[in-house]
Amino acid sequence: MPINALTPVLTAAAAAEEAPSPCADGERTCQLVWDWTGNERLANWSDVLIGKPLAILGLVVFGLLLRWLLHKIIGRIARRAETGVLGERVESAVTARRKQRAATMAGVLGSIVTVIIVAVIGTMILSELGVNIAPIIASAGIIGLALGFGAQSLVRDFLAGIFIFIEDQYGVGDVVDVGEANGTVEAVTLRMTRLRDLDGTVWYVPNGEIVRVGNKSQNWSRAVVDVGVGYGEDLIRVQQVLREIAHDLWEDEDYRHVIIEEPEVTGVEMLSPDSVTLRVLIKTAPLEQWAVARAMRQRIKTRFDHEGIEIPFAQRVVWHRDERKPDQSPTSTTDAG
Repeated sequence: MPINALTPVLTAAAAAEEAPSPCADGERTCQLVWDWTGNERLANWSDVLIGKPLAILGLVVFGLLLRWLLHKIIGRIARRAETGVLGERVESAVTARRKQRAATMAGVLGSIVTVIIVAVIGTMILSELGVNIAPIIASAGIIGLALGFGAQSLVRDFLAGIFIFIEDQYGVGDVVDVGEANGTVEAVTLRMTRLRDLDGTVWYVPNGEIVRVGNKSQNWSRAVVDVGVGYGEDLIRVQQVLREIAHDLWEDEDYRHVIIEEPEVTGVEMLSPDSVTLRVLIKTAPLEQWAVARAMRQRIKTRFDHEGIEIPFAQRVVWHRDERKPDQSPTSTTDAG
């Protein structure tokens, strides 16, 4: 290429180097475009056309990567929460509940993480666009303070709901006692818990109002069967019969995946005026204790009738008293003649 042809280009580059830069300090995109082209207008618009879009794109990509990473961590924690502590006999009976609980916990935590990341990345994007975020942050602080004072019960309900999910205090399908209301859990949200009792009444209980929870169906349950026999019965024989009945129930194919451990006959629990009470304990899968107890009582009644073991009933001595007053002799009067 002739040297004369390169002269205008070299002259323009030299002029660009000698001319003062139109870019402010710290604007690297503007400076690079100015050094490359020497065009002042293009250098001034480069930050708007190239720098800010790239910065916003970088923030969005960073937010998506951070959300993906945190969701992966939450998913791993949720999968670990599916691991149980029961035996193989009833593991399948509670697997579905564990998976539901883990999915619910992962969903709640994932939503919280997403909201926080969107709020932070959105604020940073507004700052890149030149928006003064100080009033936004101040307004958010004021709103948070107002919510803290004016909506304390709502905030308390949400915080309690989060801990209910994380700690797995109860879930849908559990039978719980929360004080004045007890029944089967039909729905659990961050704000309230919906229960249905045996009468069919639906109770809506705010999570922040729940002081203590009695869960009758978490991990495993226990059927408690009390049996009363007469004072004249041989208690050693009665206990042996109860152990045989319980063992037969334990070996029954219909209950192999319901009963966790072989039932235990604890012995005499009470000496009442009418009978001697013996107790049988049966560890069952969640929510199966009532059905197992009914089956056990039915087998006990049938076997006791066959063995001639007396199941006494309350007896009472009734005294009959005649409430009529004794007949009084009629008084006769004689007319004087």
